[in-house]
Amino acid sequence: MSEFDLTILFASIVAGAAPIVLAALGETITEKAGVINLSLDGTILLSAMASFVIAYETGSLITGFLTGAVIGGIVASLVAFFSVYLRQSQVAVGFVLTLMTRDLAYFLGNSYSRIQGPQVEPLHVPLMNKIPFIGPILFGQNIVVYFSVAMIGICWWYLYRTPMGLNLRSIGENPKASFSRGINSRKMQMVYSVCGGMFVGLAGAAFSLSTKPGWGRPQGAEGTGWIALALVIFGGWNPIKAAIGAYLFSFLQVMGIYFQGWFPSIPAQVFQVAPFPLMIFTLVIMHLTQKESVLSWAEEKNWIKSVLKMFSSTAPQSLGKPYKPD
Repeated sequence: MSEFDLTILFASIVAGAAPIVLAALGETITEKAGVINLSLDGTILLSAMASFVIAYETGSLITGFLTGAVIGGIVASLVAFFSVYLRQSQVAVGFVLTLMTRDLAYFLGNSYSRIQGPQVEPLHVPLMNKIPFIGPILFGQNIVVYFSVAMIGICWWYLYRTPMGLNLRSIGENPKASFSRGINSRKMQMVYSVCGGMFVGLAGAAFSLSTKPGWGRPQGAEGTGWIALALVIFGGWNPIKAAIGAYLFSFLQVMGIYFQGWFPSIPAQVFQVAPFPLMIFTLVIMHLTQKESVLSWAEEKNWIKSVLKMFSSTAPQSLGKPYKPD
């Protein structure tokens, strides 16, 4: 590959990862508070449809993105309310909602299928975009990509460098102890579930207004919610690691397009679905790193021990376990 081709490749990876990064960050925040939101896939589709329709009818991209965020927050609030206050199964509620929102998106958005609408335009950063190789990749993108990159650092800083982030993590680990310290655990779980859901809604809007402009069936975002859920585990509930996983997944998707041209004899469907089993394989490897036998075997092998430490992760202790104050 020439330098020009590599620039296009990496710019495509960064741009394609933006909505996945937003969804993974949103779910990281939600799960850090102890709530599992399995409605991501349907929420992304519904917010993608609604954002495109509203932006198309109003001619305002800002209104479209706000619509996506609101829808994401509403769906997440339903998951949190049924699980946190009514103590219903978070897995069951989230799974039902993802099916309902997916079908609702296809039904309501049918008349807007394959219509050309507004989309986010590139916003080059003056001078910075002239830097050889790095400039076009990082500073020749649009505002959605810049926002997704900025939120990686902001979310990490909030979680690990602020008192509010400490309270958030304490709720996910031990809501009873947090309650005894004067923190309204259930209220905060609702708040952070809605915040995380808004990120997921923005991810849907990013698909239909930026990454894959327009609406149709299929839209191109199908399955992204499940990947975002897997990336949260892949990243060990750390926003930076989850974002790295999102860029890795985007890399696999983009390379699939190149592989189709390099190996025309292989069916295109093979390259289209390859990123999904590869991500599952990575999660299996991560599961093995938690095994006592594997850890004991690597105890005296420093480089293997370092790799296992990088992949190791621990879920919040109260994840998926609704708390009821005494």
